[in-house]
Amino acid sequence: MPDTYSEIVLDHFSNPRNVGVLLDSDGDARVENPVNGATLELYLNIAEGRINQSAFKSLGCTATIAAGSMVTELINGQTVQDAGAITRFDIEAALGGLPPTRKHAASLAEDAIRAAIANYQARVVG
Repeated sequence: MPDTYSEIVLDHFSNPRNVGVLLDSDGDARVENPVNGATLELYLNIAEGRINQSAFKSLGCTATIAAGSMVTELINGQTVQDAGAITRFDIEAALGGLPPTRKHAASLAEDAIRAAIANYQARVVG
């Protein structure tokens, strides 16, 4: 059975939000799914503990690109703490669900959030 995507996934794939690189990012990360090779790069601009801008780049399937786009919408305007609490289940729900063979995309996006926040925190402490 072929993968069936929600209208939300298809919209974020066809019209991804916040694509690109923030050269002056306060935190960033590149994560990869070792099984299928999909990658997601996430960049954060943070002021006073709040994510005021994020951007992403992705190489992967429809779901991976849509998850990267959705993550930027979910975290923009959030505190670092609230963004760090977003899970793959939150991402999948925001996308209107993912086919069983594409749930890895939401996990990759969650990993990207955690890694970018960890990078930011390491810069602030270090």
